[in-house]
Amino acid sequence: MTGPATDPRRLVPRTDAVLAEPRIAAAVERLGRELVKRAVTTAQQRARRGEITPDAVPAAALGALPATATGLRPVLNATGVLLHTNLGRASLSAAAREALALAAGTCDVELDLETGGRGRRGQGAIDALLAAVPGAGAAHLANNGAAALALVATALAAGREIVIARGELVEIGDGFRIPDLLTSTGARLREIGTTNRVHVADYADAIGPDTAFILKVHPSNFLISGFTRAVGISELTGFGVPVVADIGSGLLAPHPLLPDEPDAAGALAAGATLVTASGDKLLGGPQAGLLLGAPGIGADLVQKIRRHPLARAMRVDKLTLAAFEATLRGPVPPTRRALDADPAELHARARRLAEQLTGHGVEAEAVDSAATVGGGGAPGVTLPSAAVALPERYAAALRAGDPAVLGRLEHGRCLLDLRALPAESDDALATAVLHAGAGRAR
Repeated sequence: MTGPATDPRRLVPRTDAVLAEPRIAAAVERLGRELVKRAVTTAQQRARRGEITPDAVPAAALGALPATATGLRPVLNATGVLLHTNLGRASLSAAAREALALAAGTCDVELDLETGGRGRRGQGAIDALLAAVPGAGAAHLANNGAAALALVATALAAGREIVIARGELVEIGDGFRIPDLLTSTGARLREIGTTNRVHVADYADAIGPDTAFILKVHPSNFLISGFTRAVGISELTGFGVPVVADIGSGLLAPHPLLPDEPDAAGALAAGATLVTASGDKLLGGPQAGLLLGAPGIGADLVQKIRRHPLARAMRVDKLTLAAFEATLRGPVPPTRRALDADPAELHARARRLAEQLTGHGVEAEAVDSAATVGGGGAPGVTLPSAAVALPERYAAALRAGDPAVLGRLEHGRCLLDLRALPAESDDALATAVLHAGAGRAR
C-alpha cells in the first residue's frame, strides 16, 4: 500500500513554482495571469488524478492555453465568397493592420501636434476618403452603414417625411429592415409605387412641405426581373429636396466586373446630395459607415449631421480611423485583389495544390468554380474561379483545424475555392488539408 510519503500526488508542483517556470511566465506576459493560472490549476488536477505525471504539469498547462487572449480563431476563407459576413467580411490589408498596431497605443487622433491644441478627430481618414472620391465636397464616418443612414434620417427627417419606393424597403441580414431603422429615428415614410414599378410621377406627387428628402436604397441582396421600372438618381434632382443614395456595398468608383453595382462617385455625379455606404464591403476596409456630401448643399448637410448629438454615439474609434485611412492610402486591399484575380492564375494554383496533395495520398482534384461577392453586394453576379475538390468528409476536419479552413459543400464534395484566398496562403491551406487527412486516418 502506498504511504503518504510515496503518494505521487505529493509530487505535483506548487502553483507558484509552475508560474515561475520561464515558458509559463512568458505566457503570463502574453495572456494574463488569471488565464494562465486556471490552465495550471487544471493541469495540477489532472496530475493528482493520475492522468499525467507531475513533471508534465507545465507542458500540459501550456498545451491548454490559447494562442491569444481572445476567443476568436483564424479561418482560411475557401468558400468562394469574397465578403463572408460570418467571417467578418473584408480582410484588412497589411498596411491597415500595421496602422491598427500604431493606433493601439497613444496617438494624435484628436491632437494638433504643431500647436498642442485640439485637432479635428480623424482628419487623415476624412482626407483620404475625399481624395478617393474627388466629386465629394465633405465626408463623415459613422460606426457602420446602418448608423450612417440612421444619422442622416435623425438629423434631417425627425418628425418629417422620407419619400421612398416600395421596392426599396429592403430587409438585410439577421432580419434587419431598412423601414424599421428609418421610423425608429422619428421620421415618417411616404411609400410610393409598387413592389416592381415606380415612376417619376410617383415621386412628384409625394413631394410636399413635409418632405425631408428622397431616399434611394440599392436592393443589394436580391434582384427583381421582368416587368419592372425604377427611377434613377438623375431623374430626382429637380424636386427641390435633397436626394440621399444608400449604395450599400462601399464601391467608391465603377468596376468592370460589377456594372450594375452603384458606386459613390457615380451617385454623386448623377446628382445625389448625400451618399451613404459601408466601409467593410467592396471598399475592403474596417467596419464603418461612409457619409459623402456633394459640393454645396450636400457638404453643408454633412456638417450639420456631423454636429448632431447622435453623431457622438455613432462615431468610430481610433483603430477604425487608422485602418480606414491605411486602406485608402495603402496598397490594394485583399478584397480588391480577390475581385481582380486572374482566373487562369487561380486554375494554376488549384492544379499545383491538387498535385501536391495527391502526392501525399489525398484524393484531390482541381475543378472549375464560381465565386460570389457576398456581404449583400452584387446579387446574381458570379466570378469565374477555381477550387480544389476533396471528399466531403474533409469539411468538418478542416473546420476543426488550426487554422480552421472553411470551404463549401457542393455535389457531395468539399470545395476549397481560391478566389477569396491570397496565394500566400496556399502553403497553409495544403498543410491544413494534410493535417485533416492525418487526423481522420488516426
